[in-house]
Amino acid sequence: MIVFSDMDGTFLTTDKRVSERSLAALDAMAAHGVEFIPCTGRALVGIPQEVLAHPCVHYAISSNGAVVSRIDPCNRTADGAQTMRNVPLSRDKALEVLDIARSHDVTFDIFADGHSYLRRDLYDRLAEFVPGDPGTLDSIRWNRTPVDEEPEQTLARIHTLERLAMYWHDPHDRDEILNALSRVGGIAVTRSFPMNIEVMDGNASKGASMSWLVAELGGTLADTIAFGDNFNDIEMLQAAGLGVAVANAEDEVRAAADIVAASNDEDGVARTIIERLSAEASA
Repeated sequence: MIVFSDMDGTFLTTDKRVSERSLAALDAMAAHGVEFIPCTGRALVGIPQEVLAHPCVHYAISSNGAVVSRIDPCNRTADGAQTMRNVPLSRDKALEVLDIARSHDVTFDIFADGHSYLRRDLYDRLAEFVPGDPGTLDSIRWNRTPVDEEPEQTLARIHTLERLAMYWHDPHDRDEILNALSRVGGIAVTRSFPMNIEVMDGNASKGASMSWLVAELGGTLADTIAFGDNFNDIEMLQAAGLGVAVANAEDEVRAAADIVAASNDEDGVARTIIERLSAEASA
């Protein structure tokens, strides 16, 4: 069994913690030799350190599947990881998206080289784009590096562009941006929060990277379990041997899943993993 799990809204609690029960589930997987693979829209540096450092974690999928990394057992940090696969977004496509974003009051988050960058004035306004959700706001701030440069300058200096994100606070901006993006070829558009738009290369997705990594490890998708809560998780849930939506997932995600577990704040992922391990042990 190989376990893939989204982080925000799925494995992590609403206030972005790894619960005690979830830590116990990681311990149980390590004891049974089961791989746990965080599979997130976050940049690699945004995966909680207690997850990356756990002995059951040897790989990670980040930036919505744009990057697959191997965790160095001697340096269990994002900066110590080795890139196994990446599906970069081209700078030309990024500039097309930037031209669209500039006509609207949105952020322009650049995920690259395992980190994420945001122009400082927009970083300072993040509370406007994520109102009423202090946990998510704190997480976004922690995951972003504010920079004193224009997006074109950031795009010119980074090595590998993973994805882009735009946070909006006016639904009119959202609708116009999505309409304009539908005319840009070669990209994939999804979201992992109600108030954002995420753009990757058309071949980048959590499901595609999950399938690639399983094959690389010599396994089969039939032996995988995947957990998720939002639109960027749907392909992964459909590809897995068992796709599990948490109870707080979007309606479309629950419909795409094989089963629905308890919510992220009720340790749905941990409970399901422990139940599965117990069933295998007693079989």
